[in-house]
Amino acid sequence: MKGLRNYLDKIKPSFEKGGKLEKFGSTFEAFETFLFVPDKTTKTGAHIRDANDSKRAMSVVVFALIPALLFGMWNVGYFHFAATGLEGGFIDYFWHGFLKVMPIVIVSYVSGLAVEFIFAQIRGHEVNEGFLVSGMLIPLIVPVDVPLWMVAVATVFAVIIGKEVFGGTGMNILNPALTARAFLFFAYPSKMSGDKIWISDFETSERLVDGFSGATPLAEAASATSPEMLDAMHQHYSVADMFFGFVPGSIGETSTLAILIGAGILLFTGIGNWKIMLSVFVGGITMGGLLNIFATDTNLYMSLPAYEHLLLGGFAFGAVFMATDPVTATQTETGKWLYGFLIGFIAILVRVLNPAYPEGVMLAILLLNVFAPLIDFYIVKGNIRRRLQRAKIKA
Repeated sequence: MKGLRNYLDKIKPSFEKGGKLEKFGSTFEAFETFLFVPDKTTKTGAHIRDANDSKRAMSVVVFALIPALLFGMWNVGYFHFAATGLEGGFIDYFWHGFLKVMPIVIVSYVSGLAVEFIFAQIRGHEVNEGFLVSGMLIPLIVPVDVPLWMVAVATVFAVIIGKEVFGGTGMNILNPALTARAFLFFAYPSKMSGDKIWISDFETSERLVDGFSGATPLAEAASATSPEMLDAMHQHYSVADMFFGFVPGSIGETSTLAILIGAGILLFTGIGNWKIMLSVFVGGITMGGLLNIFATDTNLYMSLPAYEHLLLGGFAFGAVFMATDPVTATQTETGKWLYGFLIGFIAILVRVLNPAYPEGVMLAILLLNVFAPLIDFYIVKGNIRRRLQRAKIKA
């Protein structure tokens, strides 16, 4: 590492102001600060001095996503072999999933970072590090068979419309990864919903097991029109299957266990916010419990046990990695509780009562992203009013 540091110091003057490669200064700075802690020091004012800058924080989030990524690769291979009836073992499953998932990851990073570097060069600013996380989140929340060109288009759209038009990292009001998923969902709905999209090569395979539909437990529960169909869903996928992740779904959203391991990493390092995570789950279980109370025969989805909603679809992934985005979430302590609770509450409400959209997590988070500043505004305003009231009483 010392040799690399010396080499960077040697070529650095060329990228500084007045150097031959001055126009590429932001690109050089991006690679340098990714490899080494910045050596910049403050000159005036009071500042927090910490080696854990935003790049280091983003790297921790990416590391926390690795369990979900690795399990997702294995799960992709497992269901491919299950659907086609081919025989294989752990390595076969993982290798197939690796070959399917890695191109999506690469396309996401290449297309997103290309836009980031272009905007940095145009503005003459440093390259924003926020896409280190978004570039990994986007592949984990899409189906495995989504066309790569769609991933590239959605990623470019998310970076430009979801972030850069607002001023870049730290200024955006919507989560960029969810913006990409929303774009795909509404622009190419056939590639983001249905039964066949969750199993790799399902539509093109010439060899499929009879009766294998590829439907997710979420889809089966939403389409249940009789208690027998709901029981059949539980026969196909047990609660343990839902928790460990042995179900079809988006690449990184199936295993609640892998997601909770990532949550543990975020909480241990102080990067993630436990208040938002907990309140999302509380909101979800509250809404699920209310629906259980008022369940009717016309909507059997309402009778699904409340705790199962927390294991299905992208609920856990959204609670841990999406809702906790420090830029788009609320900033006040009380606001974090309200923000998270409403996400969980609305997600289950949309999931159960909207027959056209049996998920709900994406829409709930994007909706609360928009309302987060308003929540903080009224929390701060209320605190000021109470302090002024106390001051009058003392006077």
